[in-house]
Amino acid sequence: MGEETGTKPMSPRDLRVSDAEREHVVEVLQKAIGRGMIDLDEFTERTDTALAARTRGELNAVLADLPGLVHPDVYPAAPAASYSSDQRLELNAKYSALVRNGRWLVPPEVVVRNRYGSTKLDFSDAQVSSPVVRVELDCKWGSVEVIIPEHAAVDLNAITEIKYGSLQDKTGSDGRPGNPRLVFAGRLHGGSLVIRHPRRGIFGL
Repeated sequence: MGEETGTKPMSPRDLRVSDAEREHVVEVLQKAIGRGMIDLDEFTERTDTALAARTRGELNAVLADLPGLVHPDVYPAAPAASYSSDQRLELNAKYSALVRNGRWLVPPEVVVRNRYGSTKLDFSDAQVSSPVVRVELDCKWGSVEVIIPEHAAVDLNAITEIKYGSLQDKTGSDGRPGNPRLVFAGRLHGGSLVIRHPRRGIFGL
């Protein structure tokens, strides 16, 4: 009995995970909530589990029931590659707040469906995969806030309807050259769209 102790090969599931792997799984969960696969409460619960995970088996458990988002026990060297084939991202906010910020990957097309909720898209540090990004709005009684870097620009000509709502472009970049160029389309019904640059601190930081 004693000779067998410790001789069993270690499973990849038992290997320790790094902070980078935990953060990658949180990004995958953000993708899942954007697709409507999990709700805000599930996202919060799974994120807490992922950040507390010590092994790859524990970390993968939060992704096990998400079709198309399950990763092998051994994580690839470049986790961001899992996003490379995506051309469209759908974000759904219903009676809740949905935020995308930090280094999130932006595909060529983003759809924002907002019902009595709020959506905040911060492109300041985002990884944009194409020079032009189409942002399709389907918002009813909800608010959308978009933050773009100084070198970016917007095109608002394709917005077909604003009813009982408002649109504020605080960047003044509509129609001028910029990279990336965010082309907004769709409709706002009883909601608001605000586009602004990042806020600077009191000391310009």
